[in-house]
This record gives sequence, C-alpha cells and structure tokens, in this order.
Amino acid sequence: MTRFLTAALLALSLPLSPLPAQAATPEDTLVVAWVFDDIISLDPQEMFEISTFEVVGNVYDTLVMFDLDDTSQLEGQIAESWEVSDDGLTFTFKIRPDLQFHSGNPVTAHDVVYTFQRLTAMDKGPAFLIQDLGITADNMDETLTAPDDMTFQMVVDNPYAPSYVLNVLTSANFSIVDSELLKQQEQDGDWGNEYLKTNSAGSGPFILRQWRPDELIMVEANEDYWQGAPQLNRIFWRHITEPATQRLQLEAGDVDIARNLTPDQIEGLEGAEGVEFTETAQGTNLYMGLNVANEHLGKPLVREALRYLVDYQGMADTFLRNQWTVNQTFLPRDVLGYVDSKPYNLDVDKAKALLAEAGYPEGGFGLTINVASTRPERMDAAQSFQATLGQAGIELEILPSDARTALTTYRERKHDIYLGTWGVDYFDPASNDVFVVNTDNSPDAESKPLAWRNSWQNEELSEQALQLQRERDSEAREQGYQQLILDWQPVSPFVMMFQAIEVAALRDNVKNFRLGPSADANLYLNVTKE
Repeated sequence: MTRFLTAALLALSLPLSPLPAQAATPEDTLVVAWVFDDIISLDPQEMFEISTFEVVGNVYDTLVMFDLDDTSQLEGQIAESWEVSDDGLTFTFKIRPDLQFHSGNPVTAHDVVYTFQRLTAMDKGPAFLIQDLGITADNMDETLTAPDDMTFQMVVDNPYAPSYVLNVLTSANFSIVDSELLKQQEQDGDWGNEYLKTNSAGSGPFILRQWRPDELIMVEANEDYWQGAPQLNRIFWRHITEPATQRLQLEAGDVDIARNLTPDQIEGLEGAEGVEFTETAQGTNLYMGLNVANEHLGKPLVREALRYLVDYQGMADTFLRNQWTVNQTFLPRDVLGYVDSKPYNLDVDKAKALLAEAGYPEGGFGLTINVASTRPERMDAAQSFQATLGQAGIELEILPSDARTALTTYRERKHDIYLGTWGVDYFDPASNDVFVVNTDNSPDAESKPLAWRNSWQNEELSEQALQLQRERDSEAREQGYQQLILDWQPVSPFVMMFQAIEVAALRDNVKNFRLGPSADANLYLNVTKE
C-alpha cells in the first residue's frame, strides 16, 4: 500500500467525535483540533482568510520571510540575496540554487515572475498587495522579469521605503507556485485557479494531500525540503467547533493540540497531567466594521456613539481574558507606528448625548450584525454589544452564520455591522492601510480594502497613508503613523476592540511547537513527538 493511501485510510479512521481514552496518536503524525470554517480556497493568490494562511505557510515558500523572533528583520527563503537600486525602484533577487517543487520541477526566477504576474492578473482579493506597488496587468511584462534563470527583478512605481516593499513580499499571498505544473492545469486562461482551490503547487516543507471543508485538512512531509525533511510524516487539522470537545479529545489523547479553547477550559486544564500550553501575541485584531451606506451609520456622530457603547474592559476581564487585550488602533502592538491610544470606554451617557446631537435623542433605530457563530468569543462579543446598544435605545439583531457566509456578506457590502478579525499580511504598518486607504469607492472598484467594504472614503487620510508608504526615514514614518491613527480614530467606520493573544494546549510529548505572530508563521517544520 502506498504511503498516500495509508495516510488517507488513517484520515478516515481518526475519530470525529469524543471517545474514551485510547492509545495516543501515531508518533509520526500530529493531530490538531482547530476551527477552520473560513477557508474558501487554498490558492495562495486567491486566499484571504486567516485559517488558510496557516496551511499555505507550511506548504509553500516565499521569496523572503520575517524572523519569528524579531519581525523587523528579514531572511531569505526562495531568494538567497537581494539588492535595491539607488533610485529605490528596482529590486533584484538572486534565487537560491538547487530548489525544487513538490512535483520535482526546479524552482527558477521564471516561477517567481509567473507567481507575481498570476497574483496581478487574476485580480482576486489579495491582488491589491502588488497593485499598490504600481504593478498592473498592463505593465507586468515590463515590471516583473527574469534576466536569467536565477535572477528575478521587480520594478515598482515609486521609491517606497525598501522595508515596506520587502515586508509586502513576506505575505503568504506571494507564495511561489510551480509554473510548469499550473500551466498544465489551466482552464480557459484561469492561471490554474480552479486546480489550486483544492490542490497545491509549492516547494515548502509539507505537501497538501487532502482538504474536506469543515472536516479535515491533511499534509505530508516533503522529504526533499531544502531546509531538511520535517520530523513529522503528516499533520491532520480536524475541524472541531466545540471547545469542550477539543478539550475532551486532548485529555483523551485523540488529538495532540487544541487551538480553540475558552479561558474557562484553559484554566481548567492548568496543572492537568500531560498537558502544556504555549501562547504568542498575534498581529490580529477583533473589530467591527460599520457600513456607512446605512443611513444611520453614515453619520460620524452615530459611529462615535457606538464606540462608547462597547464594554471593552468588561469583555477583556471575563470571556476574553488572557486571549485578547484591548487595542483601539488599527495597528498591533510592536508594529512600527503603533501608539497606545485608548480614548474609548463604556459610557452610555456619553453615547446618548452623541446620538441626541446626531438627531436620535431616544435611539429608536435598529441595526444588524453579521458574526461567525462557530467562534464563541465573537458571538459573546456580539451579545455584549447587543446589550449595551439596548441601553441607548438601539435594537441590534445578531445574524449568526459560518465564517465564510459572514465574510462573503461583508465583502459584498451587504452588512450593517460586521464583527470579525483582521490579521496583518506582513509586519509593516502599511499592511493595515486597508483600514484607511480607499482611492475608489465605486461598486466596481479594482481595489476593495476594508475601508471600501464599509463604503467609506476619506481622501485626506488616504493620501496621508500613501505618503507614509514612501517615507524612507524610519523615525518620521513611525511618527507619521502615530498621528494618522489619532486622526483616524474618531472619524473611521471601525470599532477597534482587541488584539489577539493566541493560546494552544498540547500534549507534553509534542516538542518545538510554537505559535507565530501571524497565521502563516505557525510553522511545523521542526515539530517532533516523543
């Protein structure tokens, strides 16, 4: 029986519901209990859901990657070295020799050109990442080139801060794909998009073998990986929505890692035999997006009132304790430009005064909120917000769904309020310009950042953010973003609430597992089991 068939049969045999204690999972296999119902596509140049980044980050390599211990530092992956021209427009990368894709095809500069052109031309959700550098479908043949098999050049449209451009390229949306394989899989000029929705074409430490939506993801070790073969032969991520079930299966040894436990369950496991914990602050924010196309939310005073109707500290001290910390800015802590500005607290009287000034002395209107019901902390936050809005005379209807449905509604601008998360694409403040920049608010705009999703455009703040992308002095750039945050907070269509601290519980025989500061940095290459 082939290795793949053996793995597939193992996938089918793993229990999908709580069972009594049994033998531990196989030594060469890691089983992770996790909620990943937001996954829509596994195509790196299409995906834009947080869970997908973890899978893609372990199946593909990017040109460059940030240092997990110091996100301000960069190191090469596909690229062995790089240089920037004196005018700041041309970035030249030397490709690491003797790399190969899972298919056995060699990794060359032509694959990098194909990947970047693919991201540009497919024009899916993350396409703005490269389009913001001035690279378009019209000019990509001139701006993305391979002078030889091992040299890749990219020409951008402005002398941006080099750190900004290089950090952009660390995003998993720039994962290098096997151009020869995808050209064989193309259908009607789709760049192999239909194929990559459920398959992979990478060169990373693991090979995608199976994805069953809302059930199972399985990868196998790439024994020829350039940094050495993984210690584990395979990883299973099992979609288990109930935190209580995750805890039971962890205690029983049916899973090796539980990723979505509540604070109560984590506290209940403290001191339990055979269980350990790991935690890391994440570049992920929990926030609410307010669609200003709604006649009520279109009024800045109403949006400001809603920011005073959130029980930030009450949530942080109870059902979000130890996993989320209050952050009312669009930047995570430790990212250049972050400022510790928390001007809002629960103040119903202040909110009522603002509503009265806006023409709603008794509240008297209703709103809806879209939220993923499979994420308990989001439902709890929505219910808390529902209660505090009620104190100001505003009726909030909660519209629960799976994460995919909530996201789709949000992306189509069909929401009143969306409650969800946003994780940085790369560790540079420009990653979160999506909360500010919206240069085209039309329904068919090419770029659809978060500001666009909420039908909001502020040309002055947009230009302020775009100028900071080009600021090459690090100190001036930091101060500029801090001021941008202060200018943006009272007028934006966002209620920024919390920054994530991800906690995972694991069996004590799992070694070298660490949560990265972003989803694509949750890497399993060096994980072992004893």
